[in-house]
Order: sequence, then structure tokens, then C-alpha cells
Amino acid sequence: MGDKVWGFNDSGLQSHAQYLTVSENEAIAHIPEGITYQQAAASIEGAHYAYNFIKRVPFGGNRKVMLNGASGAIGSAALQMLKYYGAEVTAVCNTQNLGLIKSLGADRVIDYLQADFTQDWKLYDFVFDAVGKSSFGKCQRLLKQGGVYISSELGVNAENPFLAMWTPFRGGKQVRFPLPTDRKGSIVFVKKLLEGGKFRPVIDRWYPLEDIAEAYRYVLTGQKTGNVMIRCNQDES
Repeated sequence: MGDKVWGFNDSGLQSHAQYLTVSENEAIAHIPEGITYQQAAASIEGAHYAYNFIKRVPFGGNRKVMLNGASGAIGSAALQMLKYYGAEVTAVCNTQNLGLIKSLGADRVIDYLQADFTQDWKLYDFVFDAVGKSSFGKCQRLLKQGGVYISSELGVNAENPFLAMWTPFRGGKQVRFPLPTDRKGSIVFVKKLLEGGKFRPVIDRWYPLEDIAEAYRYVLTGQKTGNVMIRCNQDES
């Protein structure tokens, strides 16, 4: 009783419930020392998806990665995880977030308001579209032979799951579309990063629960940076 814990459950329809009962065997863990409830809450959803996508690609040596959508919840988490694994990351974001993305460890940053990242001159082992706004067709020219494209979204006409089934059999460049089912693994990994000072959650802004509709409207603009958080209790800080 009284332990500070945090966790993640993306099943069912309990969104924004003030309380949730879960089994002790679910994806929950003690919050690391020095981390607030608010920081912990901002450290898991985007990180969960980033972890489940990234773990499907073998890392070793100096892998080169193109990361589109680096300033979002998934992208900002993926950037920090990729740097933890020793990857060389070229990150794509807008002008206002260039400084943030550099501070999170990006080796090179492309401002998508100034240049089309799909026309970059480098070749990459891995292209990760963390906002799902591009496509394998546009990005495959960036991939080395045997390189992998992963998107956080289904793609045009829901093509990504089908490409993930077909491209591995033809050899060469391929698409992978991992199902983000490992909630417990993501909690364990993010906790490890937090404890080691290797992860910093990015929070755009907070909304009180009664303004949840306005929070959704803001998220739907596609311009948020990192995470948009909901405050269930007015006394939360």
C-alpha cells in the first residue's frame, strides 16, 4: 500500500478514467526515484509504441536511421531509444523544434518546412515514420539494400500490413508493421532508461479533465510537441 507506481493499458474503453484496477501481473512498475507522477505518465504511451517498433529491428554497430516526426510523442521517445542503442539518427521536425530535437541527441536535423526529407542524399539502414505521413514508396530510395521501413500508421489504403507480408519474400528493402503488444516489456525498458538518466519525457501542455474536448482538438491539429497531458485532479502539480 502506498507505493508510487505507473503503468500502461491500451485495451478496452477506459480512456481518461480517474482510477483503474489492474492485475499485479500487468504492465505496471514502481516509479523510479526522482521521477514525479506527471513525468512517469508522460514517459509511457509514445515510448510504448516506439519500443515495440524499434525492437523489431536488429541494432549493432553504427546503424543509420532516418526518423520522421521526431518531435511527437512516439518520435521523441524513439529518438532517445535509438541513441541509447548507438544509432546515428537524422531526425525530421519543424523549425520551432530544431533545438529540442538536437538536445535529445539527434546527430542531424532536417526542417521539413525547408526541405523534403525523402530527397535526402544519405542512405539508411532504417526509416521510421513516427507520424505515418510518408510511405514506403517515397522512402525506399533512402534505404540501403536490406533496409527496413516502419510506419506508426496503416498507410495509404492500409498498405503497410500488406507490404509487411510481401516485401520480405522478394528480398532487398522491406516493410515491417509490428503490433505493439508488449506493454510489460516497454514499461521495464523505459524504467531502465529513466533510472539511468537516458530518457526525458517531452510535455507540450496540460489540460484539466473538463477541457478534454479542447485537448483532442489541439492534438488533431498535428502540431503538438511530445505529449499532451490531462490533469484529473486540480491539486496535481
